[in-house]
Amino acid sequence: MKYPLLFISILYLIISCGSAKSSEQAINTGNYDKSISISIQKLIKNKTKKGNQQYVLMLEDAYAKVVERDESRIDFLINEGNPESLEEIYEIYVSLNKRKQKIKPLLPLPIYERGQNAEFNFKNYNNAIITSKNNLSEFLYKKSIPYLSSNDKQTLRNVYYDLEYIQKINPGYKDVLALMDRAHFEGTDYVIVSMKNETEMVIPVRLEENLLNFDTYGLNDFWTVFHNSKIKQVVYNFGLELDLTSILVSPEKIREKTIIEEQTIKDGYHYAVDSRGNHVKDSLGEKIKVDNFIKVKCELYQMTQSKSSKVDGEVKYIDLKTNQVLQQFPISSEFIFEHQYITHVMGDKRAMGTSYLEMTTLSSVQFPTNEQMVYDTGTDLKQQLKAIIQQNSFRE
Repeated sequence: MKYPLLFISILYLIISCGSAKSSEQAINTGNYDKSISISIQKLIKNKTKKGNQQYVLMLEDAYAKVVERDESRIDFLINEGNPESLEEIYEIYVSLNKRKQKIKPLLPLPIYERGQNAEFNFKNYNNAIITSKNNLSEFLYKKSIPYLSSNDKQTLRNVYYDLEYIQKINPGYKDVLALMDRAHFEGTDYVIVSMKNETEMVIPVRLEENLLNFDTYGLNDFWTVFHNSKIKQVVYNFGLELDLTSILVSPEKIREKTIIEEQTIKDGYHYAVDSRGNHVKDSLGEKIKVDNFIKVKCELYQMTQSKSSKVDGEVKYIDLKTNQVLQQFPISSEFIFEHQYITHVMGDKRAMGTSYLEMTTLSSVQFPTNEQMVYDTGTDLKQQLKAIIQQNSFRE
């Protein structure tokens, strides 16, 4: 038992040394928060352990240095006077406060060689956070207002994200929520979906309704909304047009096929005998049975009903402002109907496989109509259309 315990002790020592080295290296490279994080993790487990004294010292050192760095950065940004730096100032104050709150629960942290506790110059950043938050909110608010009248979608989206940030840090600030709704509405691309039938066949009404029912596609995202009928108050930016160019439905076919099935099967048993014709017995004196195997054969008459349909078309992305086709993609779908059954069996049915045996319980069925065949292509056609939209955005 000594060796496993020794191994575990050595492994623990190596890990501990590695953590201490990582923490020290983080301080030396200016990654103070990493050092603070490593030290806190160690001290949470046992802050009074002598072996953890190095983490107390490194935590004290790293905290003093990171506070000096951050406060120096804030002083520089304030003196610079650039309003674009207000967000950075606010974020630094928040970081200073969070860092302080992480360390406070650990206090006091004794340093045995000094005979005193580690010193952390904790400051109250509450007023600074409130002031910087209000200054930032006011700046972003005033900055956003003029751009709400922009016709550029990306500009409006950026406005929305600025307003969203205000709502996050300063909930209920002025009329930010109402302005967010406006920026979202104005920044959203609205797409009207339509279908054209350029074939010589009538498209089933339910197929058209199914293909244009974009509520079932799950494609609407935060900045793109699809409609299959126009709403008066909405200005549509793009059109998605599904042009069906060809619909082919094959004739109904019935094929007959003769199939020969052969199997070697077990058919009873006989008693084993030796060379002299005497029964062979087992250790209990019972006669040994040997299975009989025979070959069986049967002839099947298989009928196959088949019919197929194919729909070809094109998907077009249209800029409704210029009426230009932005992108176009080919689309094609095929549906095959097939039904098989067995009409006659001649010979030994035991020769049939399970699949053929099941077919003997079936009979002919009515062929689907041309309309049903075309409709059945819609499931695959819809999936292809969905994939095209997911993989190709309307805007670059």
